[in-house]
Parts: sequence; C-alpha cells; structure tokens
Amino acid sequence: MIKNSNDGSSSTPYLSTDLNMRTLDSLPGFSVGPKMGSDETSLYEIIQQVGYMGVQGGNQEICKRLGLKTSGGGRVNKPNEADEIARVSKEEGNTCATLHVGWGMESDHEVDQLLDAILNASEKHDHPLYIETHRATITQDIWRTVEMVKRFPEMRFNGDFSHWYTGLEMPYGNIEEKFDFLNPVFERVRFIHGRIGNPGCIQVGIGQDNQSTYVLHFKEMWTRSMLGFLKSAKKGDFFSFNPEILKAEIYYARTIPDLNGHLVEESDRWQEALIYTDIAIGCWKEAEKRMAKE
Repeated sequence: MIKNSNDGSSSTPYLSTDLNMRTLDSLPGFSVGPKMGSDETSLYEIIQQVGYMGVQGGNQEICKRLGLKTSGGGRVNKPNEADEIARVSKEEGNTCATLHVGWGMESDHEVDQLLDAILNASEKHDHPLYIETHRATITQDIWRTVEMVKRFPEMRFNGDFSHWYTGLEMPYGNIEEKFDFLNPVFERVRFIHGRIGNPGCIQVGIGQDNQSTYVLHFKEMWTRSMLGFLKSAKKGDFFSFNPEILKAEIYYARTIPDLNGHLVEESDRWQEALIYTDIAIGCWKEAEKRMAKE
C-alpha cells in the first residue's frame, strides 16, 4: 500500500498549498512574480510569504531552513529504476515523489512489472510514490488506467488532469459519466499538479474567470480527488496541491501578439498559480462538506 504523505504531527488532515517550481521558469517580462536566478533565499521567502507551504523541485537546504516542505519527482522506464528513485527522494528529505512511468507503448505484462516495482520500492523505503496521469506514459488513457487500478488497487496518483481533459477531449460526450468512470482513480489521488486546460489547449489563462465550463470541470475533478483522500486520511496526513503552469518554450503556455506584434504569454503564471491555489482551497472546503454528508 502506498501511504498518504504525512508530516509526523497529530494535526487534522489538511490541504498543503504548495508550488511546483517550474511555474517560475522563464516568467514573462510583465510578470509581477519573483524571478528565478535572483537571490535564491529571497525567492523562497516570497514563496512562503504568499502562503505556500512547500515546493516541488526546490532547493532542499533553503527549504529546510525556512520550514518549507519539499517533494521530489522522476521517471521510471524500467522496473529496476524505481528503487533508486524512492531511496534518493527519501534521503533528500522529500515528503513524497511523483513519477512519469513508461511511454504508453508497454504491454499489460510490462505495465504490471513497472507497477509492482513501484509499489515494492515505496513500501521498502517507506516513501510515497505517486504515479502521474500524463501523456506519453502508461496512464495516458483513462480506460487503461482504471484497468490498472483493478489489478493494483494499492497504487496512488498525482493527478495532472489536463493531459486527459484536453488530450482525450473529455467534454466530448457525457462528462459526468466519465467522472463517475474515473472515480477509482480520483479516490486514489494524493497529489495534484494544478493546470487548467480547455478541450483544445492543455493550458489556458483563466484570470478571475472561475465559472467557465472547463474551470468547473477541473474543480470537480480536484474536489473528487480531495474527497478520496479524506476518506482514508489519518492524523498528520496532507494532500499536496501544486500549481504546475509551464512556459511557452515547451508548448504549454499560449502566446498572443502584444501591441508591437511580438508573441508573449497570455497570462502571468505567478498570478495564475495564486488563483489556482484559491480555487483549490475552495475545492477542499467542498470536499469536507461532501465528506460530512457520507
């Protein structure tokens, strides 16, 4: 069984509002956010001051000094790679690690070997390993992912749902039926990479628009995931929400012409991350309400 992330305290299970550091990579010139490459301690102090409780992919030494939690990550292409990732991530002081697993072309037998290795490594090192829902991995298809859960109910996920929402055009058809179909996955999500896409683009700027249909769909997926966590959570357990809003150079952020005709990112990813975090806090409150009714 892959455990929930836990801070070792006796606190009530909670939402950890964290930040994936790649969100700050190459922020557009108009961004009001802190720039990477400046004074690193000041960077993390600003991250903490605006309310983030941890980071993914951050400076371990500075984070430890400031009291920021850290999480790790990696890729497992072969079963024998899982153990090393779990060992190193724990030694670094991370609370957990998220994983890209395989390339999506593996047979079911090969998938099962990968999953078995990840489960064993997580248990051996007592370190949560959360398999990411992502294109170009074994989880790129929703049907196949649900079938994996049937064979390995102990697996736990990092929900990066834009890959499914856009990549599989989830709104085409009965979206509620698809949400219900995916409940076995939502119930096992323990970490989220926050990114909102629409049916045609994997990452879109939302600004203060929290009521577009696609935004509401992401709210529902995040809320169902948080509810799944609450059903099993114990003292000290936490659910990590990390905005991971990526730059245009890797074809995530959309670009639009500025007044001079130069292409620039459509939004300030730093500000978008803060909006995502507010949305996640609202989703957490909704999950708690649903939990109270069960």
